[in-house]
Amino acid sequence: MNALRSTNILLAAIALLLLALVLRPVRAPEPVLAQSTDTNYFFEPGTFLVRAPDNSQQVYSKVVVDLSNGRVWAFPTLTPSPYPSDPVYNKPQTSHPFEIGRFALEDTKKFDPLSLQK
Repeated sequence: MNALRSTNILLAAIALLLLALVLRPVRAPEPVLAQSTDTNYFFEPGTFLVRAPDNSQQVYSKVVVDLSNGRVWAFPTLTPSPYPSDPVYNKPQTSHPFEIGRFALEDTKKFDPLSLQK
């Protein structure tokens, strides 16, 4: 009788601990992120005909903005396609970026909307 009681107590304790594990996500659910939060880049949709600041090239490119420092980069695709391709070669192409400008993102912190109301 004593062994049966201790077995039932252990099974009840196991059942309660398993129930606590099952109910933890209901009480405090984990956030689900569709995209990693550590990305600081914005990829402009489509491709654009971009001229390098030193006038060395004018090519179709994907435009990317680095949101951490405001730099704007162009990744040449050589065609209006959204991915790098070369119609002459059948090998996968690698696009190397060149900087086309910079947004002064630090100036947005200096903006005071209350100064416009005066």
